[in-house]
Amino acid sequence: MRTSADPTIRVLLADDHPVVRDGLAAMLSTQPDLTIVGEAATGAEALRQTASLAPDVVLMDLQMPGMDGTTATAAIRAAHPEVRVLVLTTYDTDADITAAVDAGAVGYLLKDTGRHELCEAVRTAARGGAALSPTVAAKVLAHMRGDRGAGLSGRELEVLSAVARGQSNKQIARALRLSEATVKTHLLHIYAKLDVRDRTAAVTAALGRGIIRMD
Repeated sequence: MRTSADPTIRVLLADDHPVVRDGLAAMLSTQPDLTIVGEAATGAEALRQTASLAPDVVLMDLQMPGMDGTTATAAIRAAHPEVRVLVLTTYDTDADITAAVDAGAVGYLLKDTGRHELCEAVRTAARGGAALSPTVAAKVLAHMRGDRGAGLSGRELEVLSAVARGQSNKQIARALRLSEATVKTHLLHIYAKLDVRDRTAAVTAALGRGIIRMD
């Protein structure tokens, strides 16, 4: 972690693509106040390296083998609340954004972010501020107003994403540790908010609006 004697921001890169990590390392290393202290190819590795390397900021991809970025973010924030997690991903659906923010990420950037914006976002994250890509910020505001994501809650997004993957109510209940009755209630709320009448229409509407995505 940073000290008054060494104000350099320590950054851990977490992405399963070596070429992406190499590019990020080369980009961030041009800044005198940013230092790459480690790289991780999985969420579990990011969690382990956070414990051993004590970074200020973890630059986190979402889609990684094993423990994904959202799960890793929640684990890092629980074990090391002083560490800031900044998501850097290609995905910008409401479900991904909501899940990452709920997990404790202080920022959410897309991989088309420019070098200057990325470096400034890392600095903002290190200070504890929120760093959002313009597109993501617009979606967050729209979601808060209830228009983009039709006001779906985080749990409703989880249920809807599971429906999109073809899971039955029983499977969803087991995976989310809910009763089947609760799953049915969530679905009724989802139908009402999306103004649809069944599961297929809900998934179609959500995919069309970018509320969820298919992996």
